[in-house]
Amino acid sequence: MSDTDVIFWRRTDISGLERLALTREVDGIAVSSSLVCLEAGGFRLDHHWQLDPNWRAQRVSVERWNGDGHKTLDLERAGSGWKVDGIVRLDLEGVEEPDLSVTPFCNTLPIRRLSLDPASTLTLDVAFIDGPTLTVARSRQRYGRVGPGEVHYTDLGLSQGFEADLSVDEEGLMLTYQHLFERVFQGD
Repeated sequence: MSDTDVIFWRRTDISGLERLALTREVDGIAVSSSLVCLEAGGFRLDHHWQLDPNWRAQRVSVERWNGDGHKTLDLERAGSGWKVDGIVRLDLEGVEEPDLSVTPFCNTLPIRRLSLDPASTLTLDVAFIDGPTLTVARSRQRYGRVGPGEVHYTDLGLSQGFEADLSVDEEGLMLTYQHLFERVFQGD
C-alpha cells in the first residue's frame, strides 16, 4: 500500500512553478516532479528520486528541456560515493546527498537528520546539481535548527555566503525558503 502527497511550490525570486508527487511505500519513498522556470532563459525540468525508508537518496534522474535542447542526468549512490551517468566520480566520494538547485525538496533530506533540539546543527557535503546546466559538483552546506519547524541554512561551498531561513512542516518538507520558494498547495 502506498500513500501519495502532491505539493506545489512557486519561486519567489523569478517566475517558476513545481508540482511534486511524493509516494511513501513499504520499501522507501518515490518522488516525481515537473517544474517550469524562467531562470537561465527558461526551461522545463523533470526529476525522479528513489529514497530508502530513512529518506536517504539512492538515485535521482533529471531531464531538462531548454533552448539548447534536451539533456538527461542520472546520479546513483555507489557505496560511499556516487556515479554520474554510470561513471564513478571520485570527487563525490563521501558526499551524503544530492542537492538539485531548482527545488526545495532536496533540503528535506538533511533537515530530517537534524535533531529536534533547537541547538542542533548538521554540516554535510552534497552533490550539487545545477538545474539549468545539469552539471554536478561537490559542495558543502550547514543546517541549524532554530525552533520547531524553523531551520537556518548556510552555504559553505559553491555559493559560499548564501544564507536563508527555512520553514518546514512536521516531515521536513518546505513551507517557505527565504528568497527562493514558497509552498502554495499540498493535498492528495
